[in-house]
Amino acid sequence: MTPKDRITSALKGLQSDRTPVMLHNFMMAAREYGVSMKQFRENPVVMAEALVRSVEKYEFDGILVDMDTVTLAGALGVPVDFPDHEPARCHLGILPELKDWRNLPAVNIEDYPYVINWLEAVRLVKRYVGDDIYVRGNCDQAPFSLAGMVRGSADWMTDLYVADEDDKIGLLEYCTEATRQFIRLMAQTGCDMISNGDSPAGPDLIPPELYKQYAFPYEKRVVEEAHNAGLPYTLHICGNTELILHEMIETGADALELDYKTDIRKIAEAFKGKVTLIGNIDPSGVLALGTPDQVRTKTRELIKIMGKFNRFILNAGCALPPNTPEGNLRAMLEEIN
Repeated sequence: MTPKDRITSALKGLQSDRTPVMLHNFMMAAREYGVSMKQFRENPVVMAEALVRSVEKYEFDGILVDMDTVTLAGALGVPVDFPDHEPARCHLGILPELKDWRNLPAVNIEDYPYVINWLEAVRLVKRYVGDDIYVRGNCDQAPFSLAGMVRGSADWMTDLYVADEDDKIGLLEYCTEATRQFIRLMAQTGCDMISNGDSPAGPDLIPPELYKQYAFPYEKRVVEEAHNAGLPYTLHICGNTELILHEMIETGADALELDYKTDIRKIAEAFKGKVTLIGNIDPSGVLALGTPDQVRTKTRELIKIMGKFNRFILNAGCALPPNTPEGNLRAMLEEIN
């Protein structure tokens, strides 16, 4: 089987010759390629070369093209800090009051430089690997997460309880359009899969009833956008997602990328072969800071529990730290053959 065949099989629940691997490793890839995060985000050629070099070095089955977690926010006018050696970040929203979303300009993200760089990097990766390697084009933030960046995270959490309902829905609709625009643009790059992150929507930050009301409906719509483009879709939420696993499945996502904080047995019980798991080794405590033996033990555990469903793609539960030791990745890969 080709590497792409392995991941395609995992998305369909078909048996493969071994467990496929697609890591969320853009920071580590940049570090191993010898470039800063500034050089990585500013130059799509560098971004593509770093990711391709990584997949060639470790013989992964897929490439996850990711860059920062605030690109859509920046495209909507949120102030963004761009550290030389860390992913970009934002601290303040742009809405003094929630009702001010009504004064925002029409959504148009395609001219934002970092959106352009991200899309071009995916095109370059796909041009290089062709149909041999699976390419997942991440599309930054899902609507609920993006709304928190536009409003300001603390104010957004308060708004969920006290603000006017029409204004909450209005901002979510606005952010949904931004996410959908990115998905439509990403679909034109030739990538094989679309994904988004919606980490603040998890039970670590909001109760399940608020997830169902203010995150789930909009996640479902961005899944539909990817499917309308003919592409499978992955949703990522950080933290312990046990309380919303069934709702996450109901979004229609083809795969869910879950954090190590969600117990793998609970995942297996909820999924039962209905959706593909991407994950969920602890990126920091195990892959970055653990021993090779710890990595092997966790990898074997995941394969034993999830392998029987054929719907499993091995990955960390979130983005790998840049200082993840090569030896730990090698130990993980030894267990899949």
